[in-house]
Amino acid sequence: MIFIVNNHGQYNHRIYRTLRYLNIPAKMIPNNIPVDVLLEHEPTGIIIGGGPSLEEAGNSIEYIMKIRVPILGICLGHQLMALAFNGSVGSAEAEEYAQIEIEILDEDDIFKGLGPYMSVWASHKDEVKVLPEDFKVLARSSICEIEAMKHVKRPLYGVQFHPEVYHTPEGPRIFENFYKVCEGVE
Repeated sequence: MIFIVNNHGQYNHRIYRTLRYLNIPAKMIPNNIPVDVLLEHEPTGIIIGGGPSLEEAGNSIEYIMKIRVPILGICLGHQLMALAFNGSVGSAEAEEYAQIEIEILDEDDIFKGLGPYMSVWASHKDEVKVLPEDFKVLARSSICEIEAMKHVKRPLYGVQFHPEVYHTPEGPRIFENFYKVCEGVE
């Protein structure tokens, strides 16, 4: 089962609904569950959802650092992943809440079959400014150099945009690809 960490963002319930629509087993959980309690439920993967601020992220960084399953960070979750590995986050130079086109630089796992360009719903108030060590950029846009990233050794992925909303037409395929990673399917 994939656990969706609710960081109080406006789209976290859409993540859950999208996974259910795709018949992907999922459960939404609050972001303050202790790591050991979450591990008792044996997650196959974790999605760290969006939220209003870094200060309200609960145990999300602990989940990223201590739980060894595939993890997908969306918006705030993407930023928390960068912070967990000593990257930096700051205000976006071009604050956007609109549909944009991203350039997929590396289809890797989560973008498999989706390149070279993809239309997505951007949410740029804050963004990853400095890529953490041991991460590579998977996608960029004209307003953000790190739209998506991946750890080079662990199955940790982050996306700045929202694959769960209607305005990201191919977004469900990102979740399907992530689920394949969680299930160990190549």
